[in-house]
Amino acid sequence: MTGWDISPSGVSSVTSLVGLAMDDVAKDVKAYGENLKSAAASAGTLGEASCGSDATGPIGAALTLFAQETAHDVLFLGARAAKSVNGAHEATTFYVIGDLHMATIAQFRSLAAPVVDLPGVGGKQDGHK
Repeated sequence: MTGWDISPSGVSSVTSLVGLAMDDVAKDVKAYGENLKSAAASAGTLGEASCGSDATGPIGAALTLFAQETAHDVLFLGARAAKSVNGAHEATTFYVIGDLHMATIAQFRSLAAPVVDLPGVGGKQDGHK
């Protein structure tokens, strides 16, 4: 006995629902970024802007720092979900064609942390800071 008992249509149904949820999360992440920028801009300043640059108060600066420090984690969520869905599809495909060894490999590969690359940021490749 292989220990595998997969319903390909069930996997497809669940991963389709996960895909829809991922779309919703992507919309929420976009709104999060826009709302964070708006909050930072609306937080006020302690002084006048100089040389034409935008003045940033302590709340705006803190929100900007928060966004910078959490960007990798937010992107990691989407990458992790996508890798899991793709791994489930790949493992199921191998299962259907009868290649249980390759299905097992695909399943375990999907468990590894995805690589999230932020332009200009080095050293944050494995999902940990």
